[in-house]
This record gives sequence, C-alpha cells and structure tokens, in this order.
Amino acid sequence: MPRHLTDQTIAIVKATVPALEAHSLAITSRMYQRMFENAAIRDLFNQSHHGETGSQPRALAAAVLAYAQNIDNLGVLTAAVERIAQKHVGLNILEEHYPFVAEALLGAIKDVLGEAATPEILNAWGEAYWFLADVLIGREKQIYAEHAAAPGGWSGWRDFIVAEKKVESTIVTSFTLVPADGGPVLRHRPGEYLTFWLEIPGHAPLKRNYSISSAPDSRRYRISVKREPMGIASNWLHDAVLPGTRLRVAAPAGDFVLPEEAPRPVVLLSGGVGQTPLLSMLHAISARPGATAQVVHGSRSGATHALGGERRALAAASAGRITVTTFYEAPRPGDVAGRDYDHAGRITPEWLRVNTPLAGADYYLCGPRPFLRDLSKALVSLGVPAAQIHYEFFGPADELLAA
Repeated sequence: MPRHLTDQTIAIVKATVPALEAHSLAITSRMYQRMFENAAIRDLFNQSHHGETGSQPRALAAAVLAYAQNIDNLGVLTAAVERIAQKHVGLNILEEHYPFVAEALLGAIKDVLGEAATPEILNAWGEAYWFLADVLIGREKQIYAEHAAAPGGWSGWRDFIVAEKKVESTIVTSFTLVPADGGPVLRHRPGEYLTFWLEIPGHAPLKRNYSISSAPDSRRYRISVKREPMGIASNWLHDAVLPGTRLRVAAPAGDFVLPEEAPRPVVLLSGGVGQTPLLSMLHAISARPGATAQVVHGSRSGATHALGGERRALAAASAGRITVTTFYEAPRPGDVAGRDYDHAGRITPEWLRVNTPLAGADYYLCGPRPFLRDLSKALVSLGVPAAQIHYEFFGPADELLAA
C-alpha cells in the first residue's frame, strides 16, 4: 500500500473530475449494491441511510468528488477524515473490512464508466483509495486503543441494560443505560453519540446512532430518541423496549464536541430533537465555573417540546451564566407565552443578529438539514467566522466512506 501518492496518480485522479461530476451518484449507488451482496458487510452499515432514506449514496458521491478535486491539497479534508474515522469506530469497522470497499468501488467505476475506465484510471483510483484507507485505519486504531485504555472504556460491543424509560413529549422518549457488567462507563465528551447494534424481530441487524443527552459521568448514559413515522428502530425503541431490556452499544464517538476550554461564550442553537447533543454540552457548561451559554431552541409546539424543564432548571441554577430562549412554530391554545415558550414562529437571522453576540461567540447548531443550512449561512452573512460555527445533523454526512 502506498505511503504517498505519485504525481501520475494525482494527475489521473484530477482528470477524472468531469466524469465524476456526471456519474458519481451512479458509481456510489452501484458500489453499495455490489458491497451489500455480502450480508456480513451489509450489516456493518446503518441501513436507514440506504434503504429507508437513500441519502447515503448521494452523500458519498459528493465526498468522492471532493476527494478527487482536492487530491493535491488533502489538508482541506482533515476535518472530514476525522469525522469518518469517528463514525467507523462507532460502527466497529476494522482494517479487514477495507478490501471489500475497495473491490466494490473499483468494480462500480468499471461498471458505470465502461471502456472509459481504463486500467490506468482503475490503478490510479486503487492507489488513491488505499492511501486514504491507510490514513483512516491508522486513526481508527488509535481511537480504539484510547477507548480500551480509558477508565470505563471498551472496544467492540458491550451489553447495556435500560435502567429507565421516560416519555419526554409526544415524539421523544429518553432511555437511561447502565452496563450489564456493573462496571463504570467511559466519560463521554459533550456532543458525542452512541452506536447501537439492534436485533429487532423480523429484521436484519440494524445499526443506529443516538446522541448522548445527559451530563458526562462514569456511571450511565442517556439517549433521547425521536419517533420517526417510518423508523424501524425508533418505533421499536418507543413501543417495545422497557426497563430491563438489554442493548449492544459501542463506545461514545463523534467529532461534534464541546472543547474542554471554550475560548468564547457559547450559543447552543437547536431545532427539534437536534437539542440532544447540545443538552449534554449545556450540562457540561453549567458545571464549569465562569462558563456561559445562550440556549436558543425551536420546537413545533408544547406537544413536541422535550426536555425544556431540564434546560430551564440548569439556567435557574447558573446565577445568570445560562439563558434559555424557546420558539414555538405553531403554539397550541394551551401553550402559554412567557411560561412554555418565549416567541411564536421560527428562529430568524434577524433575531440572532439582535440578540446574540455573533462574532463574539462560538455557535453550536444541531437540527434538520434546512435548519442548519439556513441558519449557518445566516450566521456567516452576519459576520460570524466560519471557524466559530460548528454543526451536526442527524443523517449521513457528505463524506467519503461514511457508513
């Protein structure tokens, strides 16, 4: 496997950019078809990003194109590589799995491009793939080792017991998890998620990621899950999982995390169930002397609004270091302004301009894709440096090899 990319490989991969612009989605769709013919490989992946939504092939297509466009300047992809490595660790993807992806990707390029996929192009893409794979494998081994060596840490899958199940709203339920072996857990970084291996009757094994919504500690985790109308896993969790249920869980992972020392005030900006990783961040901020946070959350109404009392309690105990502002898009007749929510409607760029510190703060955003797209662009237009805007959404990211 190459330790560096040759000039010839770089030139050939760059030359394939026009073909990728035209055919990358067909290539990635075919790649997944080929790869999922192997049931063991198929079961490594989160199928909600494939069969249920079909969005992962589009995300991978964009990522493959970005890799080709930047293959002579790979430093710009550092953050994406870290995000991929974290996701792979959550899914327990190992070095031995990478050859299957290589075979499927190169086979898909040949299938889609036909005679245009010359031996020179296939060889160059093979070299480019394994160069990136080596980087990812090395980083993933490092993360696995760190998890295994940390207090309460583990590698692979670990059995947890549901200790408590709590309905938070009409669409969100929380689950508190403790290790079945009675030992401690790895203290998570605020913003990380857990990956679950779910055995649901009538279905192949499912992998799902759920953000940790509780404060970091060494005893337990809490996830808060939105019921999705067509979600196999979320409906099973809501309807069938009870205290005492055993679940298989991977160690916390993710790159959307609050740093141990925030250099500026923090604004936590969320829509719907996107609040869950930000709530863990809020707990961490509340425990840091002198740290400040402005929480801005949007929900449909009081029926769907979850965990609002927890946020308000943290703010009340903070001696003014934490403020909470809640928007209801469509308040019910029984929702009381000033008690249940602060503003009717959606969070707007104008409200952020008037009421938040803009360039004087770090913004952490989580929510649906339109929410993130609109508000992150608005913040940039209002003068917030891109480096101070951090975001996460629930779904497949636009990244290479993300499962």
